[in-house]
Amino acid sequence: MANNDTNDNWNDGTQLPVLGQADRSPQSAAMPAAVAGPVPTVSFVSLGCAKNLVDSERMLGQLAEAGTLISGDEQLADTIVVNTCGFLESSRTEALDILEELAERKRAGGLKRIVVAGCLVQRDGEKLRECVPEIDALVGVNNRDDVVRAVWRMDRDAQTELFLGEYHGQPWHDQGRLRLTPNHYAYLRISEGCNQKCTFCTIPSIRGPMHSKSADAIVAEARELTADGAREIILIGQDTTSYGFDLVGADGAIPREGAFPLADLLRRLDRDVIDARWIRLMYVYPSILSDEIIDALAASERIVKYIDIPLQHINDRMLKRMARRVTRRQTEELLEKLRKRIPDVAIRTTFIVGFPGETEAEFDELLSFVSEFGFEAAGAFQYSLEPETPAGRMVEQVDPVVRQERYDRFMLAQQQVAFAAAERYVGREFEVLIEGPAEGGQVARHAGQAPEVDAVCLLPDAEFPVGTFVPVRCVATQDYDLVCTPTPSA
Repeated sequence: MANNDTNDNWNDGTQLPVLGQADRSPQSAAMPAAVAGPVPTVSFVSLGCAKNLVDSERMLGQLAEAGTLISGDEQLADTIVVNTCGFLESSRTEALDILEELAERKRAGGLKRIVVAGCLVQRDGEKLRECVPEIDALVGVNNRDDVVRAVWRMDRDAQTELFLGEYHGQPWHDQGRLRLTPNHYAYLRISEGCNQKCTFCTIPSIRGPMHSKSADAIVAEARELTADGAREIILIGQDTTSYGFDLVGADGAIPREGAFPLADLLRRLDRDVIDARWIRLMYVYPSILSDEIIDALAASERIVKYIDIPLQHINDRMLKRMARRVTRRQTEELLEKLRKRIPDVAIRTTFIVGFPGETEAEFDELLSFVSEFGFEAAGAFQYSLEPETPAGRMVEQVDPVVRQERYDRFMLAQQQVAFAAAERYVGREFEVLIEGPAEGGQVARHAGQAPEVDAVCLLPDAEFPVGTFVPVRCVATQDYDLVCTPTPSA
């Protein structure tokens, strides 16, 4: 699987065998009553972030339960589902390129049905079919459970079916997934949607307002995932620090000071999900990272000492234009607090370069801050103009050539910081999770490295089972990565 900081691109269908229930008739119990026809063989393309991946896994689980055949080989499939991302222009272009390739296959007679789901459908609706008329069905993010109906109709000449409803509050869950991640780790979405109103972001208009799963549902899902082999649970959401605010107040506002449901959730997961060795928290919003949450992170045994906290910028004027509701001073105080109260914490962040109105001096301020603070991992992406957002309507758009140049300078500066951070690991002993084979050995991760987005540990000549934890010593670095050898206790 390939991925990057801003548009994690999950397309892991090649790892799936052909799957299906023994009873594959449309009259089976899992089959919706209104569908009929031959049993489809479905291949799945999942694009976008880890949140989208969870949707893909849930839809695959529903399709398998309904009796469809699931194939990792697209050439064996008569139906292909593409779960799209609509966050950035680049992600939309990627999705349309894939859909056009599938349309060509359908016109040539090698494919019967194309079903498109996800954020791009929710964003653009039936406009997608204007671009790709061969699309047979559209499934929005609020209609994920209609994927079986969308797939189970094999009439090539049928009119496009549209499953595209507005957000409506309802009980929801992600259990019963057919996972696309390696067996030893899994993503667990604790909330969906977002109440933050960052001026550059389209997520609230696509995914709707913040709505959280209950703590009971999250624990049940975590136990299901560990029973399926996951030893690392990765907690995700558009804004994980706001978890549960909608559960304690009907207006979704931040509750009284000291009441932060995420802290209680972390403590409960640490206590109750005993088969998880690591529980990792991603997508932390800086203005809501309270002392209570920090204390829970520091005290919990299973919660790894890792913070993914997208900061977006450090200059006060830029932060205000982005509507981030935090200042440079508050950001620096928070970061120092994290390092002081959570020993050996690994802090990962991302920034936007070339935001509308960003001056050279403001960019230089960001560059200096990144070099001086020394994040364990930091990424950047160039500002993407989204016309329907407040930022997209700002008149001071930065020239694309300037955005690219600033991005290159940022990544070069962070490279030096990351290389220095890697050097500090030499001579240290720690535990790693074996990920899989690598040239001349194996690749692994320590607790400060999240899958797919961070550097890795390289173990020459190692042959440990994938998904096991191994004590190692770091003996050298290889660019961003650490070269490690097992300790005698391994």
